[in-house]
Amino acid sequence: MKINEIRELETNDLVERLEGEEARLHQLRLNHAITPLENPMQLRALKKDIARMKTELRQRELNK
Repeated sequence: MKINEIRELETNDLVERLEGEEARLHQLRLNHAITPLENPMQLRALKKDIARMKTELRQRELNK
């Protein structure tokens, strides 16, 4: 997910998407521990997307 896409989302939508992505990351980590993923770079990309979302939420919080 690009930063421009994240900025276009409403705050409520962003929070919901963040919770979903964190759950997805947790599930991918569990799956990877049992049987290796075909593309383990998915974990890295997902972590970076989560970090982008958290950064945007924090910026919105500070700009109020």
